[in-house]
Amino acid sequence: MKAIILKEFGGVENLQIAEIAAPEIKENEVLIRVKAISINPVDAKSRAGKGVAKILKDEDPIILGWDISGVVVGSNSAKFKEQDEVFGMVNFPGHGKAYAEYVAVPAEQLAIKPANVSHEDAAAATLAALTAWQNLTKFYEVKKGDRILIHAASGGVGHYAVQMAKHLGAYVIGTSSAYNKDFAMSLGLDEFIDYKSQKFQEMVSNIDMVLDTIGGDNIDPSLDVTKKGGTVISIPSGLNEAVKEKAKEKGINGINTMVVSSGTDMEAIARLLADGSVKSHVTGIYTFDEMDKAHLQIESGSTRGKVVVLV
Repeated sequence: MKAIILKEFGGVENLQIAEIAAPEIKENEVLIRVKAISINPVDAKSRAGKGVAKILKDEDPIILGWDISGVVVGSNSAKFKEQDEVFGMVNFPGHGKAYAEYVAVPAEQLAIKPANVSHEDAAAATLAALTAWQNLTKFYEVKKGDRILIHAASGGVGHYAVQMAKHLGAYVIGTSSAYNKDFAMSLGLDEFIDYKSQKFQEMVSNIDMVLDTIGGDNIDPSLDVTKKGGTVISIPSGLNEAVKEKAKEKGINGINTMVVSSGTDMEAIARLLADGSVKSHVTGIYTFDEMDKAHLQIESGSTRGKVVVLV
């Protein structure tokens, strides 16, 4: 089969197409003929030697990628049969090996793809959608009427989080660039803040939960707008101990989260996709041999919605 292997950590030129043996499936695994792959910031970071590179460094070959949608062509699980169309996030934060024509996947990490959703849109709704869903329903349980602030509301995680938070009954405020205002508002935002010309800490207050997909200097002002007893969730950089202490001093829950593979959560997302409560926005579709371009796009930091590669 064709796969894209990472010869060494570094630039996009280290992503190389190779012919390797198709994987063999173990008990409770299925073999997927991949139709579409979603690309995330963690893909590019790991390629460059950051992200989850420490976990992958001793693998040979290293095959990046975690987000897939495809067709079952072999099954050692009672959960799925051949020809089932499925999607999910594979073995994150481990070795997903998704940049390939065929991927062996634990059945417990997958869900049936809704018939009304394309493989492109399904692949998109995996790591980013899972991140949003797990943060809004597990690390913090959104309640009707909650005031939620979502940073980078037009991005991969953000555009799912806005839709999901609205579905759960929240009042949702989002930050993004003015260029993305119309798109962000179309997701269901109640208020929009242009982070380039406006300071969100001067415009909002009494926030129940902040979903911060940016980190860094964004964390302290996020704490300032969160009410006592509220929660600030940081995804990319985490909250260091000093900031956790600041949150504690303010009576705020400051936590760092990482998404994990979950078929149960994928099934919840499948239901949201099926009934139209959540939709994927795919801003760029690339061919398998354009993986380098897909990585460069995601590294630009200006991607609206998601980037997908067809296999």
